[in-house]
Amino acid sequence: MKKYKYILLLLFTLLLAPNILLAKTDEKNILALTLKYYNDNNISHHLWVNAKSKIDGKFQQIPNISVSFYITNYADKTNLLGKAVTNEKGEAMIVMPPNAKAEWLKSPNQNFIVVANETKQFDAAKTELAITKAKIKIDTINGKVINVNLIALIDSIWKPISGVEVIIGVKRLGGILNVNETQTYTTDSVFGGVTAEFKLDRIPGDKQGNIILIASLVDNETYGNLTAELKVPWGINLVYVSNFDHRSLFARRGYSPIWLELLAYIIVVVVWVIIFYLLLQIKRIKKLGIE
Repeated sequence: MKKYKYILLLLFTLLLAPNILLAKTDEKNILALTLKYYNDNNISHHLWVNAKSKIDGKFQQIPNISVSFYITNYADKTNLLGKAVTNEKGEAMIVMPPNAKAEWLKSPNQNFIVVANETKQFDAAKTELAITKAKIKIDTINGKVINVNLIALIDSIWKPISGVEVIIGVKRLGGILNVNETQTYTTDSVFGGVTAEFKLDRIPGDKQGNIILIASLVDNETYGNLTAELKVPWGINLVYVSNFDHRSLFARRGYSPIWLELLAYIIVVVVWVIIFYLLLQIKRIKKLGIE
């Protein structure tokens, strides 16, 4: 009886093994979504999401994930802000459409939701982000001194916010260049403001010498990412002079310096003269050998 019992147990295990292996094979990876909110110069708003998953023990960015952006809640389909597909870096972005204005104005606090559709590799995923409406104001006072204020909508009233780190700099192609040696500034409790002295001498500007000052709040848990910009004539007007049709070491073909061309031609002539001289000597040696 014991032998039969062990045999039946073994057969039952063998019958269940394929189902267990198939269940492990069908197991999907967990998709993690990171959502961020951006207020761009108090004019437009956009949402950014990143999709990643832990595969083979390390996090990897996941492309080609279809995501849907919602405001307030995702149960009401009228709150859909838009859809996007993550790129090769696992990122997707949408600008808040005009039809979201009515829902945006309902409350000083907003909730954003991103939902990712299920795929063959990943289960459906969802993330939310709650923010308080806020904005940054930037201006100049007393010459080259920059004044920045941070205000937030609290109980339908715009109030100054203190104790928040703000970055003040100059907008460049590679990012933001700080206006002086101070990296960040903390807003005060009176006006929610900070001041910074502009110490960048001889910074290049546009044709009129204008540069763009920018104040920004980066990845704040309550207010998100905020920016404010201001154009000021504190740069240097650098006029680009083209040397395309002038002779120089770095000019195009045919416009190199005359002395350099003469040197090259002389070297070529000298080399060919030496070659002809050697050939002539070889011919004479051969003639002498025949004689």
